[in-house]
Amino acid sequence: MAATRMISIIGRKNAGKTTLLVALAAELVRRKFRVMTIKHGTHPADMDQQGKDTWRHWHEGKVERVLMEAPGERVLFERTPQESDPITLARRYLDGADIVLVEGFKRAPLPKVEVYRLVAGPEPIFDAAAHDPEDWVAMVTDHPRYRAEFPVFRFSDTAWLVTLANLAWDRAKILAP
Repeated sequence: MAATRMISIIGRKNAGKTTLLVALAAELVRRKFRVMTIKHGTHPADMDQQGKDTWRHWHEGKVERVLMEAPGERVLFERTPQESDPITLARRYLDGADIVLVEGFKRAPLPKVEVYRLVAGPEPIFDAAAHDPEDWVAMVTDHPRYRAEFPVFRFSDTAWLVTLANLAWDRAKILAP
């Protein structure tokens, strides 16, 4: 079995991380890769509706895990004593992925693609004084004059997604099987 690759999509709140991750995932799936994702949240996930059976199992029953199986999908809710890093999560839950796209986890030791939009903040997360440019694969931005030691793509450019997908694949961290 081939090793799994991992790369993180980071950026400030409302910069467009999810939009970029979805586009990148679709491009990699189009290439016939098995793509899986991990999303870092800042608050507990509650994807079920109050009063429904799985909600009651979780909230009223206080169970450790709820696994919901339905035609064509499966959802696992699991209580954890602490947050895990994305590499540990991928090894535990995403076996068989060709590539895992991680949204968030900006401090994780993964190569990064940053989404930087001026509306989300005046400065990107990347800071040449604090970060190694080798950790950044690329930046996708709407800043017309932003320059860096790594590839910078403008949202206004055309056909950058194919190039970004190539970079993501080539520069992703490879986990040993």
